[in-house]
Amino acid sequence: MNTSTWPELLVVDVEGNGANPPDLVEVAALPIRQGRPDTSTAGAWLVRPPIAVSPFAARIHGLTNAVLANEPTWDTVAPDVAKLLGEAWICAHNAHVDYRVLSRHLPNWRPAGVIDTLRLAKATWQGLPSYTLDALIAHAELDLTQAPAQRHRATFDAYAASCLFLALADNYPTWEALITAAIPPGMPGAPEPEPEDTLF
Repeated sequence: MNTSTWPELLVVDVEGNGANPPDLVEVAALPIRQGRPDTSTAGAWLVRPPIAVSPFAARIHGLTNAVLANEPTWDTVAPDVAKLLGEAWICAHNAHVDYRVLSRHLPNWRPAGVIDTLRLAKATWQGLPSYTLDALIAHAELDLTQAPAQRHRATFDAYAASCLFLALADNYPTWEALITAAIPPGMPGAPEPEPEDTLF
């Protein structure tokens, strides 16, 4: 597919503090330009949450309360996050989670569309035993040697999801075919259903 025809697209990932609903502790947004992740213009923010990070969450992403003690609060970084996201498309693995959390933190933000690499992988590579990000990284044999940080950090996972998305996109001839397979029902950007023929 000719990626030059794609609209503006950022692959996003968020990490939370383990609360329900979660407060953000890390956000990453990685543009895809000219058919590859553009790390030179990516955004990444650490955030000190209003409620302490749970031990379980800290074990997953490694962002402890001590690590975040001197980071800015969400109110400080929110304008920069909103500016980078703008009205672009976003992409994420299991995207409804990231979209829901970001929407709660940015109530005036709405992306042009939401692409889910989990949904796209199930449509593209049917019958795999697992569709976790780790399983799909292995299945696609993605080269993540240039990924920042480590697995379960937002910057790494956004980079991994961007590489996964590009590998999946190779299976679709047009942007329209791609998004038809990739957008969960009810999410921004979903194609309008064809009107039913009406008999008069």
